[in-house]
Amino acid sequence: MRDNPVLRESLDVFFSEGHGFAVYFYMLIILAPVQFLSLYLPSLDTQMWSGSANLFKVCSVTALLLIAYFALRVANQEFASWRFLTIRRWIRERGVAAAAVGKGHLTFLTAHVLFSLFLCAPLLIWAGAIARTPPDRVAGALLLLFFYASSYSVWGLVTLVLWERRVESRQVFIRCFFFSLVLLSALLYLPLNPVAFLLAYLGRQDLAPLTLMGVRWSAAAVHFGFHLGLGGIGLAVYAWALRREGAL
Repeated sequence: MRDNPVLRESLDVFFSEGHGFAVYFYMLIILAPVQFLSLYLPSLDTQMWSGSANLFKVCSVTALLLIAYFALRVANQEFASWRFLTIRRWIRERGVAAAAVGKGHLTFLTAHVLFSLFLCAPLLIWAGAIARTPPDRVAGALLLLFFYASSYSVWGLVTLVLWERRVESRQVFIRCFFFSLVLLSALLYLPLNPVAFLLAYLGRQDLAPLTLMGVRWSAAAVHFGFHLGLGGIGLAVYAWALRREGAL
């Protein structure tokens, strides 16, 4: 993958040139105050450093929304967009195969999500220690954050390929997509909602199962099946759009 020009371009733009540092700064500058205020506001007394039992839950939900949202925007190439070659130029002018373009995009997106988790992990681990959250729950929460960010962010790549020349349409779509999905999943069936499932996981609560066509499905099976399907459909559409671009 080191020889992949699309991956090299993304790494150079984000890290060598520093255009991606703003993304990570935004995440930390939001997460850190949320954690600070959650710790101090409940009671400013001599026991304030004992922390709140809900501190890790608040920080985990905040990190979930931030990491997934910014991953969508990174996949959509909203940061330093002028520095990226278009997919059409990669394929037609540079002779890069559509499959190589896809591998470059997906590898960089995965690296971005992992790096985002790496930056947020110290704050989350500290919050978990203050809230006396078991280590296995902290590790499970970090895995869930990676899972959700991966499932949602691939749709940023879909919009990038389908509406490459319509920047404003892409930006509007991914924002509507993300927030609508979070809200509608809570309204249709609460266990589908990532925030509700994460809170239930951390609180060791059992969510209501789903009975469909006479078959009883556990909430966890429905939840993970839905998000795996969401990410799988996004990958399939992205691969189709890349092949179509390469065939034109």
